[in-house]
Amino acid sequence: MKSTILYSALVGSLALALATGGAQAATDRNKQQARAKPQQRSANPAVAGPATARAHRNVSAAQYRQQRSYANTQSRTRSAVNRAPRQASATRAAAARSTSTTQATIRERNLARNERMRERNAQRNQEFRARRDVAAANRAKNAEVNRQRNAQVNKTAKPASAPPATARERNLARNTNEFRNRNNNVAINRNRNVTVNRTQNATFYRGGNARVTNSWRGDAFRGQRYAAFRNYNRQWHNRSWWRSHYTRIVFVNSGWWYWNAGYWFPAWGYAPSVSFVFDGPIYGYNGLSPDQVTVNVQQQLASAGYYDGPIDGQLGPMTREAIAAYQADNGLAVTSAIDEPTLATMGLV
Repeated sequence: MKSTILYSALVGSLALALATGGAQAATDRNKQQARAKPQQRSANPAVAGPATARAHRNVSAAQYRQQRSYANTQSRTRSAVNRAPRQASATRAAAARSTSTTQATIRERNLARNERMRERNAQRNQEFRARRDVAAANRAKNAEVNRQRNAQVNKTAKPASAPPATARERNLARNTNEFRNRNNNVAINRNRNVTVNRTQNATFYRGGNARVTNSWRGDAFRGQRYAAFRNYNRQWHNRSWWRSHYTRIVFVNSGWWYWNAGYWFPAWGYAPSVSFVFDGPIYGYNGLSPDQVTVNVQQQLASAGYYDGPIDGQLGPMTREAIAAYQADNGLAVTSAIDEPTLATMGLV
């Protein structure tokens, strides 16, 4: 009896539990359906009609289309972004291939051009060597022909017993004899002319040297070469005046001389109690002082036989007489002074 009661209680409990689980499952299914269909959660289901349902469906469709459009846009954007590096990489690869192709083409063209230039240079060198060989052969042939011809001429011109002389020896002997004869004639004529001219000219100009020296107005003294002698006038000034007007003043032969326009002039009054052996211009050259110029003229006159006095650099009476004789013999204006034409004739300027 007790077992029967217990069995009945168990069955009842099981049935109650099953009923309670089924009710709970039904409740859960209703909640899920309610969440899946939000448009049915209306406060007044009787009032909501078909228009409201269609409106909810259109809003849901629009949102779905917008989401899909946005998703498609993002997808296309990501595709474009992913495709851009690939396109840039492909462009760089194509540019690299083009550059490599261009460099290879330029290199091949340069190699071909260099090869052509080497071939052309080799051909020119070969032609040059051929012409050089021909020229050398022609020179050798001409030299042999000339030697044979000269040997034949020398054999015909001189006896067989006499040794043949070369052209150089023959010309040397002839030039030596001519030079020796010419020097002998020059020495003979110079000695004869010096003896005659020195005796006649020195005698003629010894008495009238002052008159000749100061006669600068004649026709023989025209021209720029004698302008310094024509325009010369003695000037007296003190030391300060001379130094303020001329930068080069020297003291030679007991007198002061100043340099102006290519000539040395006596600086009268530069110092008291100063005398001058020669009162007039002296032509200067190569920066030489007046006494050095006079020494050179005395040496030239002595070597030519016109002067036999001391070489002292003073333009005294004996030196002026020798200058006058030299000028007369060489067709110069007789100034008895050291002028530019006389120095040029002596070869000093």
